[in-house]
Amino acid sequence: MKTNIKIFASMLAAAAVMSLSSCSEDGFFDVKAPSAADETNVYSDYTLSEYAIFSIAETFGHTNNYRGRFLPWYGFNTDIEWYNGTNTTGKQLTQYDPTTNNTQMNLDNGPYNEMFVGIERANLAIEGLRAYGDVENRPEMAYLLGEALTLRAMIYYDLTKAWGDVPARFEPITSDNIFMAKTSRDTIYVQILKDLEEAIDYLYWPNESSQTATTDRVNKAFACGLYARIALAASGYALRPDDGMVGTGNIGSIRMTNEPQLQKSVLYPKALEYLQLAINSGTAHLVSSYRDLWYNFNNFDLTAGNEILYVIPFSDGRGRWNYTFAGSHESSPYIGTAASRGGDAGPVPSFYFKYEPQDVRRDISCINYDWVDDSQEPAGIDMWYFGKYRFEWMDAQPFGGGNDDGIKPVVMRYSDILLMAAEIANELGQTQVAKDYLLQVRRRAYTGNEAMAETYVAGLSSKDDIFNAIVDERALEFVGEFLRKADLIRWNMLKSKMDEAKADMNALANRTGKFSWLRQTGDIYYCYNEDGMGLTFWGFSQAEAETDPEGSQWILEEEYISPEHLESETIEAMYQRNPDERQFWPIFDITLTNGQGYLVNDYGY
Repeated sequence: MKTNIKIFASMLAAAAVMSLSSCSEDGFFDVKAPSAADETNVYSDYTLSEYAIFSIAETFGHTNNYRGRFLPWYGFNTDIEWYNGTNTTGKQLTQYDPTTNNTQMNLDNGPYNEMFVGIERANLAIEGLRAYGDVENRPEMAYLLGEALTLRAMIYYDLTKAWGDVPARFEPITSDNIFMAKTSRDTIYVQILKDLEEAIDYLYWPNESSQTATTDRVNKAFACGLYARIALAASGYALRPDDGMVGTGNIGSIRMTNEPQLQKSVLYPKALEYLQLAINSGTAHLVSSYRDLWYNFNNFDLTAGNEILYVIPFSDGRGRWNYTFAGSHESSPYIGTAASRGGDAGPVPSFYFKYEPQDVRRDISCINYDWVDDSQEPAGIDMWYFGKYRFEWMDAQPFGGGNDDGIKPVVMRYSDILLMAAEIANELGQTQVAKDYLLQVRRRAYTGNEAMAETYVAGLSSKDDIFNAIVDERALEFVGEFLRKADLIRWNMLKSKMDEAKADMNALANRTGKFSWLRQTGDIYYCYNEDGMGLTFWGFSQAEAETDPEGSQWILEEEYISPEHLESETIEAMYQRNPDERQFWPIFDITLTNGQGYLVNDYGY
């Protein structure tokens, strides 16, 4: 019975890419089933083994997995990102008050279940390649094994950051293990970190091989960064059940792990070594222009060896990234439909003011206008959008007018490698090393004003100064990329930083405290950019607030900033429950029922 299950599952894994022909990208997933389902035939043949690896990534495009549930819902609200128009209706996932019957997630094909489909396909590939791939003598087969190990580690990391403790399933399903209880995430972290150590040895660097010529395949630099990302989470703070109480309904507490293998003293030196391996390899680098980075992203640039290390490999007709996160469009020529697209989430309204005017990231990351027909209009002080994602930057427009736009979400960039290295080096007492890595990111942000970046970093005189600078820099660099929630959890700053953001927004709305410099009328001016691609605002900086703009092109927008336009109830709705008590989603009812009593929610659900 066990052998039959595995052979059948092996055949499904190798042929699964046929099931979603709409998810192919230039033939990436357009494959034929193997002529025989025998594991020896599948995993001794490179082409068939590669199909099995593709089948892991194929699950990302399933309707309610990464495409339509996990990516649109995980990662906000935070101190820098929120669901626009936040209120108390239908936003429980973002407001830290999910129920086990939540309509977005209580699905038999929801992301929790679909991620385990991906893990099962990875388990089959890993077992098959170890048994029949001759990985010791065939580097191309070793690469595939490394790719499967890395993808499994990534999926498991995403499971643990959303649900906390989940079943540890590292072998293919048999009739004996089809139902499993939750396992401490520490067990999972130990395994996937061990897996990545193995995988890094097998993988090619970006552009070292045909497999790693594009960013939709796993490479060594990404795996090095993923090791560090998981190490930081594993050794950091989080809501955890008491030791030995996982899966018993335990409420738990925010604390660090007691697992010896996951202490900072063990993981940080290894993580820094891997990050520096990636840095010193010279196989990736910061793109000199922050604008070009995101313009190219919106145009499906998958060229390896630049800044983006790995993307979710949606096909050009799959995925709902700009559909959800781009600036708001209503009947514009860039969306090919009379409907509305984009604008569901954005930076919290006060976040724009965290940037200095000389920081080139500000006007790329935070935009405050809507596209209506073929023009723009102010969106309102309460409605900011992620300018990194723009339909108007997609040259192949209109994209078709459907719900999918083909944008391939970034999983990791080289700037994250540098900032993780800075954080870890700082913790290890390597002050100058940390400052050097931080400066690389800061200098790019201050293109044309590099001396400002150098002065800023040189003035950081203590370990705490450097840490706090990194906390701020990660916000400025990665807003809209949804790394912040996991960062705040591991730093034990989730609620405190969200409360700071709420206070900032209330001060902004009332033009008090740090925003007392704003015009007390709340007025601003705006004009159209000469290229027809956006608005320029006057009055969002202290210098501009003290004078009126010159020229006839400026349009006055009265009382733009006021409590009526950024309501206190909207601000307070950032969270309905204490975020520190709801760091993780519950396992939802359908999955609990299908778990035959093996699965139990913790954390007070």
